[in-house]
Amino acid sequence: MAISILLADDDDLLRDLVKDVLEEEGYIVYEAGDGDTAIDIFWEHQDISLAVLDIMMPGSDGMEVLKEIRNKSDMPVIMLTALGDSASELQALKSGANDYVNKPFHYDILVERIKNLLKLTNADNLGTIELGLLKVNLPGHKVFVNDEEIVLNNKEYQLLDLLIHNEKIVLSRETILDRIWGYDYEGDIRTIDTHIKMLRAKLSDAGNYIRTVRGTGYCFEVEDA
Repeated sequence: MAISILLADDDDLLRDLVKDVLEEEGYIVYEAGDGDTAIDIFWEHQDISLAVLDIMMPGSDGMEVLKEIRNKSDMPVIMLTALGDSASELQALKSGANDYVNKPFHYDILVERIKNLLKLTNADNLGTIELGLLKVNLPGHKVFVNDEEIVLNNKEYQLLDLLIHNEKIVLSRETILDRIWGYDYEGDIRTIDTHIKMLRAKLSDAGNYIRTVRGTGYCFEVEDA
């Protein structure tokens, strides 16, 4: 099944060129020339697997579109911008963007970044990740321990998904908070510890794969047999 991509940029020429390149690769492209249209397309088409967003657009800008997407989805998002400053890049990444591309850019490089993100997130429905006793069916958002299905709420699943896609990488509490709850979350950071505790309990024998790194955060690592 072809993968659908949302492409939003107010530069008609650039948007048309990127759309042609992506369609040659076999992707379905939904295009928007402004942020408000991009949001409408996102809500209308549930099959979108990745978004490419220009930051500076009429109506809602790219950051506002990103926030709208993150309220509902963890799909990969690449931000495009003519702004070359590190502050804009940092803001985009803290807001939940997965990648950040400065204009002008080489179209083939953008395509490879898209392919890599889709592989990492299994948005192309590659199937099930198996890690020790744990199995995660990514398309169906189903989790199994010792072949028994474990029911997780949305936040618990997002947390597990983030950890397993960063296997053996220590994630700080601040990073987890930004990615799952959003950079503008004003609650207590200790909510992460509470959710980790509940997630470990639900994962039973696989719960010890989530390792506490004192003074920093958490790391997912399957222990050797």
